[in-house]
Amino acid sequence: MLTLDKIYKARHVLRKVIRETDLIYAPKMSSDCEIYLKTENLQVTGSFKVRGASFMMSQLSDEEKARGVIACSAGNHAQGVALAASSQGIKSLICLPDGAPISKVEATKNYGAEVCMVEGVYDDAYNKALELQKEHNYTFIHPFDDENVIAGQGTIGLEILDQLPDADAVVVPVGGGGLISGVAYAIKNLNPDIKIYGVQASGAPSMVNSVHDNKIERLESVSTIADGIAVKEPGQHTFEYCRDYVDEMVTVTDDEISAAILALIERQKLIAEGAGAASVAAVMFGKIPVKGKKVVCLVSGGNIDVTILSRVIKRGLLMSGRTYTLLIELIDKPGQLLGVSKIIADQGGNVISIHHERANEGSDVNGCFLRITMETRDYAHIEAIRKALTDNGFKIV
Repeated sequence: MLTLDKIYKARHVLRKVIRETDLIYAPKMSSDCEIYLKTENLQVTGSFKVRGASFMMSQLSDEEKARGVIACSAGNHAQGVALAASSQGIKSLICLPDGAPISKVEATKNYGAEVCMVEGVYDDAYNKALELQKEHNYTFIHPFDDENVIAGQGTIGLEILDQLPDADAVVVPVGGGGLISGVAYAIKNLNPDIKIYGVQASGAPSMVNSVHDNKIERLESVSTIADGIAVKEPGQHTFEYCRDYVDEMVTVTDDEISAAILALIERQKLIAEGAGAASVAAVMFGKIPVKGKKVVCLVSGGNIDVTILSRVIKRGLLMSGRTYTLLIELIDKPGQLLGVSKIIADQGGNVISIHHERANEGSDVNGCFLRITMETRDYAHIEAIRKALTDNGFKIV
């Protein structure tokens, strides 16, 4: 049974293992509410997962420790288990989906674990881990649906209440639901007036669907850049805690997550992975009713692969109106490109690429197309440039 006593015990046990992460006021992130960031992306191993894994490991018997442990993960839980096991001299085997970011795979190995790559997503790795557990009699460390793991994650709730006792709402990313279960249980039992909001990726809304239909539902597939929360089916325990203690569950798109990652980098100098930025995305794009409130966004992790980060930044720039591509139909005569370039420059846009091509069949024989990609400030800036071009007789396709 999950109890407040167990969460307080976890806090005591974890005091020497994890760091109490900072709660940062982030006024640049929203003009509608007071945003505070709970920076678990700066946690040991770069994610909150080390809390639950370490506390779970501390509760094993000597016999269980001698047999070794096994876990499955998209990456962050793997690192938490690997570090906790190594620090206590326990052998650990981690099953990871083959799509897990290379940085997370290598980090897991560096923390001392043996790694088994499994074709598919998290759930496939989970099934493989159960198979190996029976074969070798390992102790299975569940990434979210375990009372001790949930209690470990619940210590974040205690820290938030200490750091911002007058918070109005706490926004938490949700995959399998272990994080939000612990945080919601701790906070609601100590201050039921604080609202708890869960956020999932729209490409993996397993908990959202389950809570909405009041029964655990399994998705056929998941697709999101937020690999840390790409879970097909929530746990039995976590489903019940979300149903009983979470006020509302919402989803955010990959584009919205990308924009949130970019905003965290630019405005707060923080690196967040897709799952970690989901909570910020929900506030930035008005998915939850927090206008005028003090809101804590839990940035759950920062372990993003650098190759993915470059793609995410590009997507975030598009999503936030920071880059824009125009296709302009022109008459092919001298001075046209100069005229277009001057208007864009006068409006403060910065051209970064130009492609000129002749018109095809059905178009004016003297026609051509100009494809221009430019750096812009925001959507209002884009609209001003478009208006200036059309006011000067240019036809935007």
